[in-house]
Amino acid sequence: MDLGSINWLAVVVCVVVSMISGSLWYNPKTFFPVWWKVVGAGREQPGMENMGMTWALTVLASLVQAVGMAFMLNALGSTTAGSGAMFGFMFWLGFVAPTYLVNKLFAGHGLKIWAIEVGNHLVNFVLFGAILAAWR
Repeated sequence: MDLGSINWLAVVVCVVVSMISGSLWYNPKTFFPVWWKVVGAGREQPGMENMGMTWALTVLASLVQAVGMAFMLNALGSTTAGSGAMFGFMFWLGFVAPTYLVNKLFAGHGLKIWAIEVGNHLVNFVLFGAILAAWR
């Protein structure tokens, strides 16, 4: 794992892309109301009690995902947006989607919440793959 093999600007762009996609995905005019009705389960909407920590960890998680994907794409030799997007899809399909499925089913959240949450990750992983593979 050579840190010098990573295009850090592309990683930062991936983090920004994930923040934008998440803001759109979980907007009050898109999926947030349906998602919150189940996940919030009677609590007030996300409180401001510790939003700084929530955002910091969200950015960190996105950064870790982008760096991990950059390492994988470099190891796989992916150099085109199309191949990167396909690998992003396969990583999502093989790791994210099934893990979330088990978690959501055992939490009693059901398939609708699973689809909302993994849908956002699908968008991010496909875009991350395309960006990181094409921009080396």
